[in-house]
Amino acid sequence: MPNTKSAIRRVRRVKKQTSVNRVRKSKYKSAVKQMENLVKKGDKKKIKEFFPKFQSILMQVAKKGVVNRKTASRKISKVSKKIS
Repeated sequence: MPNTKSAIRRVRRVKKQTSVNRVRKSKYKSAVKQMENLVKKGDKKKIKEFFPKFQSILMQVAKKGVVNRKTASRKISKVSKKIS
């Protein structure tokens, strides 16, 4: 239980941050799953359309620190190798 004013404010702030990070992580995971499904189907046209958005989502999440920058880069690299 927080005892000081600053600790009470910190608890409120962490709740907000947690909810925002949960949304970002969900967005990240859904983008990865969507790309995996497109690669499995092999639909080149849809992959080409979605790939820039996929990269953008992963790098945005990495920039905010929800996932590691190198993890996002590795996922982008793996997908780009599969589609080329």
